[in-house]
Amino acid sequence: MHDTTALLVELGAVILGLGIIGRFAGRIGLSPIPLYLLAGLAFGEGGLLPLGASEEFTAIGAEIGVILLLLLLGLEYSASELVTSLKTQYPSGAVDFVLNATPGAAAGLMLGWGPVGAVALAGVTWISSSGVIAKVMTDMGRLGNRETPVILGVLVIEDLAMAVYLPLLTAMLAGVGLAGGSMALLIALGTVGFVLYLALRHGRLISRAVSSDNPEMLLLVVLGLTVLVAGVAQQLQVSAAVGAFLVGIALSGEVAEGARKLLTPLRDLFAAVFFVFFGLSTDPAEIPPVLLPAALLAIVTVLTKIGTGWYASRRAGIGTRGRWRAGGTLVARGEFSIVIAGLAVATEPRIGPIATAYVLILVIVGPLTARWTEPVASKLQAALAGRRKKPAPVDDRPMPSHDDLTPEHAGRDSD
Repeated sequence: MHDTTALLVELGAVILGLGIIGRFAGRIGLSPIPLYLLAGLAFGEGGLLPLGASEEFTAIGAEIGVILLLLLLGLEYSASELVTSLKTQYPSGAVDFVLNATPGAAAGLMLGWGPVGAVALAGVTWISSSGVIAKVMTDMGRLGNRETPVILGVLVIEDLAMAVYLPLLTAMLAGVGLAGGSMALLIALGTVGFVLYLALRHGRLISRAVSSDNPEMLLLVVLGLTVLVAGVAQQLQVSAAVGAFLVGIALSGEVAEGARKLLTPLRDLFAAVFFVFFGLSTDPAEIPPVLLPAALLAIVTVLTKIGTGWYASRRAGIGTRGRWRAGGTLVARGEFSIVIAGLAVATEPRIGPIATAYVLILVIVGPLTARWTEPVASKLQAALAGRRKKPAPVDDRPMPSHDDLTPEHAGRDSD
């Protein structure tokens, strides 16, 4: 009974604290993710007031949070939209991968983490935060801008790439070797292809089978199906998160809209628990030593993400100002970087502190770059253009009078 009482008290305090933190973040116009991470650091091992009784429940809640994050993301896209994005945006996706995964991989190798740690840190620096970026664009009234479809296209490519990346990373973390990793990759590709085929050809039938006029029944069926598929995917080493993402893609129309409305509050609750749990599992004393490499990595990948947005927007024929806006908007990292680090932290514990510091920096900097990249770039371009077009120096010596002109001067003047 005592353990149950302690669990209820701790859990109630955590949820209430998250609510207060979320309201405060909304008041100051900041994403709550960094505050959730800081709360986890404060109440985890080595923090101000470690929580013990609710640790197991929080771990399970964190798993559910990852599943719901990816499910809701999958519900945002239809299979046809994903296929269209793949056809039109794959060069931008390739540039995004090369520019933003390379710094993380290089940093992992330089830190001596080996291939597995390098691949994990490459994912942390590669994937932008769809949640933070969507909120920033909504708050800034940019959903109707010309560059917005380009931004969403890059995000869709990243999200779909996770269906391949996460199983590969999971296999590497499990130490299954090249054969096992190749098999996991083939299973992931086959699963993604099969789900996309079902969604394109038989999406209406799937949605009709899941559909219900009763919100309670719809919630139970969609949530139960998602958790079941996520568990099976985990058993196949495809990643529970990818399984949830594929369920979201398979549902469409009114079913997807209804499920989104019902599951969004649950997603927000358990996603907050997930970020807190990641903070709980990181010792705050380990963060100060990695602040410098995290800050250097953040600076480099801010520039590479801006370059990604510029390139993708240029391919779409968008003007200079829209290219800068797209690049600045893509900077934020958040939930996916933490998901990747959370998978890797058991095998490479050193990735936890640097990933936490890195995400804290960029989840704060991201909204700032979205707002200020274009104005700052425009002013710099104007200043450089003005410097290049400097007028020729003016000779301020007094002109000779007509009487002072020699015959030689007079002849030149008449020409």
